[in-house]
Amino acid sequence: MTSKQELLNALKSYVAKKRPVKTTDEMQEEEMETFKKLYSKWKGTDEFNNSSYTVIPKFYFKLPNEDEFLMQKLREEARAVFLQRRSKDLLDNEELQNLWATLDKHHTPPPFRNEQMINYEDFLKVAADCPPKCKPFFKASVYAKLLGGDPYGRISVMHFFNYVMRKVWLHQTRIGLSLYDVAGLGYLRENDLENYIYELIPTLTQLDQLDKSFHSFYVCTAVRKFFFFLDPMRTGKIKIQDILACSFLDDLLELRDDDLPKDVQESNWFSAHSALRVYGQYLNLDVDHNGMLSKEELAKYGTGTLTGVFLNRVFQECLTYDGEMDYKTYLDFVLALENRKEPQSLQYIFRLLDIQNKGHLNVFDLNFFFRAIQEQMKMHSTEPVSFDDIRNEIFDMVKPADPLRITLQDLIRSNSGHTVVSILCDVQEFWTYENREVLPIDQNLVLAEASTKI
Repeated sequence: MTSKQELLNALKSYVAKKRPVKTTDEMQEEEMETFKKLYSKWKGTDEFNNSSYTVIPKFYFKLPNEDEFLMQKLREEARAVFLQRRSKDLLDNEELQNLWATLDKHHTPPPFRNEQMINYEDFLKVAADCPPKCKPFFKASVYAKLLGGDPYGRISVMHFFNYVMRKVWLHQTRIGLSLYDVAGLGYLRENDLENYIYELIPTLTQLDQLDKSFHSFYVCTAVRKFFFFLDPMRTGKIKIQDILACSFLDDLLELRDDDLPKDVQESNWFSAHSALRVYGQYLNLDVDHNGMLSKEELAKYGTGTLTGVFLNRVFQECLTYDGEMDYKTYLDFVLALENRKEPQSLQYIFRLLDIQNKGHLNVFDLNFFFRAIQEQMKMHSTEPVSFDDIRNEIFDMVKPADPLRITLQDLIRSNSGHTVVSILCDVQEFWTYENREVLPIDQNLVLAEASTKI
């Protein structure tokens, strides 16, 4: 009996010596794991017993906090590597030239409307001869999309190549814009877009004439158009997808053309001519040269015929500093008045006309603004038009869903919103509207007469 007890003691002593001693951290970790299992079992949410966790992978990863510098840096580097990899997957200039040569080699005669055509069989031959990068473009859906009435069911070689070029350009531009997406969430903030355009300026040959001291004002002028039209709710950010979908980026990159016609430059908001024009107008209005515009200074904008009531509303609703307007706010004002047919411009002006912020215009609102038009006409010895006549004309033009009120959607849907807002805030525009049947007869004579009266 004694020998058995001694043997048992010896065995226990041996096992105790071989058992590894756990550190404090290991014991705490084991304690925490045990606690989690017991707590999950008690709450009935034991994720390890849920079969979906073995099938559905984790798809949500929380963004690192501002103080997690290492995690933020890791995320930035991972995004940069990802974008570089995506960039390498795109066709370069040499590969595009080879694609054109292959398409030209396999075109299917005869020509249609002086264009080389290709049928689906030859289309597949080109796909077989092209590198793997080209495979996404040689799909039946792409071919069907480009069918254009050819009697033999072929597509234009040029149209297909332009389609490929456009797709490659869109992907390149998206990658380029994504590099400035600091948050990595698919949108650009105002500062991000400013950095993008600022670094783009050296590549735009049409801007070579701009002095470097004007670059900051140019960038501000360019960025405001993007945010005015693509961020009407003033969230402070624009989706990259929306930037690619609109034509603004095309207008901006058009300035790379050395031989851009003068009339195109004048109509392009992003041209040096347009930027200098807008900034020059701002400087001319700034009589006291303090870099800001007062209500009295803004009253001289354009033909100087905006009513005082409308200008009062501008300074009540728009961002001002000690009652004066800065250049950025002025740009929004100019974009709204120069593009009155656009929904974003109508939204801007509608907010000014909606005195009580009730979401619609009623007879009181229309009369409030039209009284200023009538007063201006009396000051210039012109017989004022009856408000009742104008009210009826406005409601006839807009045809609102509710016959007693006009909403923003009513103005946009009517396609006459620009006319309505113009005759309520600008004496010159109202006079032009009233004489619209006379103007085509002798426009120069009538306008000369109007300039002496107003």
